[in-house]
Amino acid sequence: MPPERSQRTPSSRRIGVWCVGARGSISTCLVHGLSGLREGLLEPVGIATEREPFTRLPLVDLDDLVLGGHDVCTRDFAAGAEELVANGILRADLVGAASRDAASYEARIRPGILDQADVGLADLDPRSARLGSLPPREQIAALSADFEAFRRENELARVVVVNLASTEAQRAPRPEWRDLAAFERALDEGGTQPASIVYAYAAIASGSPYVNFTPNLGASIPALRELARQRRVPHAGNDGKTGETLVKTTLAPMFQARALKVLAWQGYNMLGNRDGAVLADPAHKETKVRNKDEALRTLLGQDSVHTHVGIDYVPSLQDWKTAWDFVHFEGFLGARMSLQFTWTGSDSALAAPLVLDLVRLADFAAERGESGEMLHTAAYFKAPVGGGTHDFHAQVQALHEYARLRAVPGPGSPR
Repeated sequence: MPPERSQRTPSSRRIGVWCVGARGSISTCLVHGLSGLREGLLEPVGIATEREPFTRLPLVDLDDLVLGGHDVCTRDFAAGAEELVANGILRADLVGAASRDAASYEARIRPGILDQADVGLADLDPRSARLGSLPPREQIAALSADFEAFRRENELARVVVVNLASTEAQRAPRPEWRDLAAFERALDEGGTQPASIVYAYAAIASGSPYVNFTPNLGASIPALRELARQRRVPHAGNDGKTGETLVKTTLAPMFQARALKVLAWQGYNMLGNRDGAVLADPAHKETKVRNKDEALRTLLGQDSVHTHVGIDYVPSLQDWKTAWDFVHFEGFLGARMSLQFTWTGSDSALAAPLVLDLVRLADFAAERGESGEMLHTAAYFKAPVGGGTHDFHAQVQALHEYARLRAVPGPGSPR
């Protein structure tokens, strides 16, 4: 059983969580899950920071998190929750108990910035389209004003910005992304930037820790990594690791450790909901597939191996995703064998507790004066900013070591 929350060293600070993609399924699970934890209707299953060695860190208490966010769509938040109830993700009693928290959250949602590549998608907020057409400096000013108003109105010590939006279209690298001075000049000249980069810049420039749970560029470009170090702001990303890739990065090191030769690793994903609809577009799919395949190829370290990841949109699956993987490998004497696994789960329900972990860790890093890439959070991502190993076991070990080195001694502990 996880330890009682009362055993944690309290932080006594109210922290804001600003969700980019505020009406999406992950945000919906986050709002209702957090309310359920506060009301005692849920146990903290899936929240690693509620367990050792993190309970010795003065992390912000879950009761002290305040949620708000941006979205580019006009979907009704309550209707989205009812869809998740109908699809077996949320419990009806939980939604009922969280109605007041959900209403307060919806009142704090502001129109976000529409990425130019997404013009024409369904149920878009015209205010978001207008914001998306503004020069980037004006976009940044609008976002920064929303962050500051959220912080001031809710008497928050800090705001952590978390990108939970849908996958953006793939972008080719641009020269101005290589360093901060060139990027600042590009902003001054009014050149259009991907929305995820604008959000990341606005967050970091305003002193807010930034978490990119999407495969979008966000703060991964060299210019914004430089900005984060300059402003002494911690950030983490990219692309939350919740399902198939989590299994891959756990299993692939096994084949390496046993000196087995992987001949082929074929993966196939089927998913519904809005994310699936977005990924049906080839330009958006390329962004997602690249991260899913790169982690595996890096771990296997075998140039001859055949790898492939396919993603198809299946509307009837709604918020559920099914992934099937086939691994063809060779052992001693040339004997050829295979492993197959099927993963069926709700990415939104898997992602929400990871977001809580990352928010707490980002706030903790900021409170300690840490800045730049949060390398210790690599276990949460398919494409960790700052690089490093993709081996999940090694990533978790590094995360735990980070926590142990910063632990607050308990009663009777050696100092």
